[in-house]
Amino acid sequence: MNVILLEKVKNLGDLGDTVKVKPGYGRNFLLPEGKALPATEANRKVFEERKAELLKKATDSLNAAKMRAEKLAGKTLTIAALAAEEGKLYGSIGPGDVARAAQAQGLDLKKSEINMGSPIRQTGTTEIAVRLHTEVEVRLTVTVVEEKAAA
Repeated sequence: MNVILLEKVKNLGDLGDTVKVKPGYGRNFLLPEGKALPATEANRKVFEERKAELLKKATDSLNAAKMRAEKLAGKTLTIAALAAEEGKLYGSIGPGDVARAAQAQGLDLKKSEINMGSPIRQTGTTEIAVRLHTEVEVRLTVTVVEEKAAA
């Protein structure tokens, strides 16, 4: 299936590129999310008419992500969790926990923007990646401390 991209898609292409994708990916993700149009002559004309508007939208989105990245850069989030004596957590810290900790500190961060790789299972300090835009990534420091159990 050939589609015309309406925005930059990671590992696929840039705005205006005509790319070949698997039909399921095109039908179930790119088209419903408004990230692409089927590559037909009529849609090529529609794209050319909307190109300036789409470029402006992409630029605004990138600038907004860069401003958010400046606010997040160098921040440290502290999360308290129950842990055994050796520092091993009872459970783990995932993207949802990081997002809630960021919201509690007044930082604008969504769970879907957090790229941890694997959950945190030990107390200590870990650096995680936050992808705010396809071109903007910032690193956050997450410190997991042992939560004191209620006696």
